[in-house]
Amino acid sequence: MTDKQANDMTAVRRSALIVASISAFITPFMGSATNVALPELQKTFEMDAVALSWVVTSYLLVTAVFLVPFGRLADIIGRKKVFTMGMIVFTASSIWCGLAGSTPVIFAARGLQGMGSAMIFANGIAILTSVYPPRERGRVLGINVASVYIGLSAGPFLGGMMTQYLTWRSIFLAAGPLGAAVIALIMWKLKGEWAGSEGEKFDLKGSVLLGVSLVFTMYGLTRLPRPESVIMIAAGTLCLIEFFILESKIEFPVFPVSLFRTNRGFTFSSLAALINYSATTAVAFLVSLYLQYLKGMEPRDAGMVLVSQPILMALLSPLAGKLSDRVEPRYLASIGMSLTAAGLFMLARARADSNVLYIVACLAVLGVGFALFSSPNMNAIMGSVEKRLYGIASGAVATMRLVGQMLSMAMATTALAILVGRVEITPERYPDFMKSMTVSFSIFAGLCALGVLASLARGDIMNNGREGPARED
Repeated sequence: MTDKQANDMTAVRRSALIVASISAFITPFMGSATNVALPELQKTFEMDAVALSWVVTSYLLVTAVFLVPFGRLADIIGRKKVFTMGMIVFTASSIWCGLAGSTPVIFAARGLQGMGSAMIFANGIAILTSVYPPRERGRVLGINVASVYIGLSAGPFLGGMMTQYLTWRSIFLAAGPLGAAVIALIMWKLKGEWAGSEGEKFDLKGSVLLGVSLVFTMYGLTRLPRPESVIMIAAGTLCLIEFFILESKIEFPVFPVSLFRTNRGFTFSSLAALINYSATTAVAFLVSLYLQYLKGMEPRDAGMVLVSQPILMALLSPLAGKLSDRVEPRYLASIGMSLTAAGLFMLARARADSNVLYIVACLAVLGVGFALFSSPNMNAIMGSVEKRLYGIASGAVATMRLVGQMLSMAMATTALAILVGRVEITPERYPDFMKSMTVSFSIFAGLCALGVLASLARGDIMNNGREGPARED
């Protein structure tokens, strides 16, 4: 390789890291800022507690449906193309959210925002993994994950300030200039294209089956404990079985299900990610409501409390990612999952009169645990597959994250529906809300305990998964 080629490759890598990191900041910033703004949205649209959860759930559901298909499409036509389109859709739909005048419109706009996020999530990490060699992968993935957590850190604080002084609409409208800046940066600086499966057919039938399965299953979960929810979940399960049968037979599947049978590292790393997100996503949703309703905090002050978790994630994730290039990822990730379980157990013991400092301590333990888990686990997943499957693997792990987030919100929503009911959260309902919060966090802590076992069961990724195709440059 000549000096010019080396300089060009360095420039491309640097540009890819900047673009991926900025986009990794914007989407979680939007999510965490929206959590703080939920009580204000409830006032604007006069939603009940369950409908309010759909401001979050509609976004997560659509993102989960499209992640794997967009990851596969990007492997065929180009990851940069799909990523750029995702930024355009996300930016436009964010502005639509800010202008929404009714509950159906905010749900629809959040769904379109989820579609844009799917294109971004499925390809940001895949692009990074395509341009950086395996020896640097943990470091750059750690930086990318840190960007996610910086977004999560800034979201509650800035989102609280914006909600209090500029209304909740300003959170969504702010995505306009940020998204436009990322799109300009892609066009100006990110040269090249990456597509590991050019010329292969796109599996439309498999994509539809997977999407229908996720819609039925996830929507059914959010309808619990209503009787029709069981029918929906059963229909979703049948579609998922049909999806696995189809994908095992065709030449170019939207997702090679054989990975789950033949790649132990990929399977258990993905399962660990699913469990971790299932246990942690609803934390910000529930704690935000707890602080603003039971503690009487303003959105700004609630945001300052919530920031204690993601700020530790942002500080520790690059270190954890870099460490996972030298230390077996399963040990780091398992320690992280154990700390997460401890933090959730602490939150389950919170009461209406608990000191706010106790809540901060709980969130801090969660932050340390999540940082130790996330970067090493991501490094293990991307290091366990061939280069041509980076888009699919990136989409798959993002799907695990989104399905986990949906499951987490579904469990929290079910607890609210059973113990609080489909009514607004008013002072006479506060004791019922506390019961639902205790039940939710107890279940989440138990899930994380099981997640430690899945994390350990993946085996030694460094000795097995990285000796093969992941060494390709």
